Amino acid sequence: MKRTTLPVRLALLAATAFAAAPAHAQSLGYENVDGGDVAASGGSTGMRTTVRPYIEAVQNVLWELAPGDDVLTYSSLAAGVDVALRGRRTEGAISVRYERRISQSDRVADGDTLSGLARVRYDVIPRTLSVEAGALATRTNIGLGGASAINALATNDAVSQIYSLYAGPALSTHVGDVALSASYLVGYNRLEQDNVLQGTAGQPLNDIFDDSIVQSGQISAGIAPGTVLPVGVTASGSYFQEDISNLDQRVRDVRGGVQVSYPVTQSLAVIGAIGYEDVEISSRDAVRDGNGVAVVGSDGRFVTDTSQPRQIAYETSGLTWDAGVMWRPSRRTALSAFVGRRYDSTTYYGSFSYVPDARSQLTIAAFDNVSGFGGQVTRALRDLPTDFEVTRNPFNGQIGGCANGSQSGGCVNNALSSVASAVFRARGINGTYSRQIGRLTAGIGAGYIRRSFIAREDSVLGAANGVLDESYYVNAGLNGPIDRRSSFSVSAYSAWFEPGTTGAGNTTALGANAAYFRNLTDRLAASAAVGIDSFNQTLLEDQVIASALLGLRYTF
Repeated sequence: MKRTTLPVRLALLAATAFAAAPAHAQSLGYENVDGGDVAASGGSTGMRTTVRPYIEAVQNVLWELAPGDDVLTYSSLAAGVDVALRGRRTEGAISVRYERRISQSDRVADGDTLSGLARVRYDVIPRTLSVEAGALATRTNIGLGGASAINALATNDAVSQIYSLYAGPALSTHVGDVALSASYLVGYNRLEQDNVLQGTAGQPLNDIFDDSIVQSGQISAGIAPGTVLPVGVTASGSYFQEDISNLDQRVRDVRGGVQVSYPVTQSLAVIGAIGYEDVEISSRDAVRDGNGVAVVGSDGRFVTDTSQPRQIAYETSGLTWDAGVMWRPSRRTALSAFVGRRYDSTTYYGSFSYVPDARSQLTIAAFDNVSGFGGQVTRALRDLPTDFEVTRNPFNGQIGGCANGSQSGGCVNNALSSVASAVFRARGINGTYSRQIGRLTAGIGAGYIRRSFIAREDSVLGAANGVLDESYYVNAGLNGPIDRRSSFSVSAYSAWFEPGTTGAGNTTALGANAAYFRNLTDRLAASAAVGIDSFNQTLLEDQVIASALLGLRYTF
């Protein structure tokens, strides 16, 4: 059996890929200086938990360079906790922060912000049955055309809060020579908006995403090459559904098929698959007034006409195919690349990971799927590593868009770059790279996404049907200790959004910051930071703000 171990893995990885295909702002840096760790052992499971609860007080000064020329001030009080889980059965990371902003200038509004990121996996039965869960909370600026920037400027009151969470089990086992796997997850996503910018006179309103429930499952059974046949054979099926509250939109993607894997060498396998797909997108229309104009609610979203039946916006069914290769020359390197036929057109997807040593990792993934905003966020959250190190912007406490772990990395920037409510087909790529350089940690994340929106042409969302928008992002940072009691971090981010809607205009977000941290005692640390942020929309005045802060954090 040892001789077939690698082909078995290749076959199972291919089965999973076939069934599922469808701002790295640096951390505050307090964890890089001595003190503040609390560790506890978890008994028979061997679990070790590292907990860093803290409270923080910060004084901020903002210099508005555009469109005005004002100096603004505000204070913030925050409480949070960072948790790292490491054990024989449990692995995960949790970072949660609540911040209260207290205005000292008329143009800076008081406010409360909850932000956080969590990914946890627990092995109920080691190597057989596990349960995983994830959660995300972040604040975002929303502009024309649904553009979203997660590095929200403190002076901008057109902000929204995004929440996402999911959980589900996964099974992997053998019955004789047959390898069985199955998984299921359910997720919930919500956007709470405040003062969202709407279209100009004569232009349609932005119909901003509200909330959705996501369900996803897969099952496969296969035999490895060389057990019964010279090739591996795997039968698999998958199911995805997202129910979106806006106009009762629903995405349903059901597929099944059989794939064959042929091991050319011990490290290279050629994959071929044929299957069947059934994809359906449906929705209801908006309530119309006496003049036939769609009614918009007080929250800026269209009011759904529940008296009318759901109507089909898009459907396709029929045969699908996939062909590709999987290459795994060592435990440190893995590549998969596929071309196929999905959604009645050609599709490309794949991934590459390279972990040459314990000090660096590279992860790249290309995707092609159909969903709404919530489904895209759930997928991005699920793909983050469970051993990530939290990254936060020193000025607003928000999580960065990318997270790097010891073996992989991931980003949610693409998923969060547009909050339009209509369903879309998403094609894009994400990549992360991190490296330990001596005692320093460097990281970069970059990506691209293209959305092709899908809606009934005779509905209120008809103007969105066929519209293409594109988003790009690049985030990078460097942090590390200066001496035994102090550390630093520097970071920069950029994001571009190009809407397909006529008259919406492009959106660009740029920024950079640098911070210094010093332990005054084992538990009390001081911080100082400077930064600059820019949020530009073609149809509106540019916003450019320089920032500075002084803060104190006490870690329990």
